[in-house]
Order: sequence, then C-alpha cells, then structure tokens
Amino acid sequence: MRLLVNENLPRLAVQRLRETGHDVAWVREQGPGLSDVEVLKRAQAEERVLVTMDKDFAALAFRHRLPAASGIVLLRLPAKDPTQLANIVVKVMSGSRPVQDHLVTVEPDRIRIRALPRRAAD
Repeated sequence: MRLLVNENLPRLAVQRLRETGHDVAWVREQGPGLSDVEVLKRAQAEERVLVTMDKDFAALAFRHRLPAASGIVLLRLPAKDPTQLANIVVKVMSGSRPVQDHLVTVEPDRIRIRALPRRAAD
C-alpha cells in the first residue's frame, strides 16, 4: 500500500511498514514542518493513505470539506513504546478493513471506520 506517514510517528513504525512491503513516504524525511493542509494535499496528490497521530487531519477532511479520498489512518494510542506502536501500525495496515477513502481511527480498545467526503469532481 502507498502510505504517507506523518512526522509524528516514530522511525521504527516507518521501518516496520517498509519491511512489510509498503511504499512509505515519511514527512520527517521529505518535508518536515509542512502544514497539515500541505501534508493532506500531498497524500492526495500522490494517492497515499495518510498515517498520523494528529486528529487535526480528521477535522480538515470533515469540517472543512478538504478532499481526502486517499484515506487517513488516525492513531489515538499512547506513544510510550515505539515497538508496540510500530506493531499496531503494521497490523492495522495489513488487515482487511477498508482504508482507502476512509478515516480509520485506531484506539486502544476499538477501531472506527468512516467514509471520507468525496472529491468535488466525483
């Protein structure tokens, strides 16, 4: 899967995703300090699913109706243990649940999935 990992995820998560065959672009390597709007636009332009721990992306996609047809995986998990976080990210991205065109919110005790707004041209 083509992913854009936000700069707030640890390097270990990026490495594990790459090791499991995902095509991963990491904001920390290729555009640190980009605004949330710029990151979301990049994910869309490159047809990548955005993986982040920043809930602002959900607000951008829904409240401001910014198109996010590529998908957003929002991790609402404690980031105390990078290894555990990396394992969860890999498991979610390797699962059978819909990710593209959806907001997937991963919490410690559940996973919620909502369809994202469609692009204006759709």
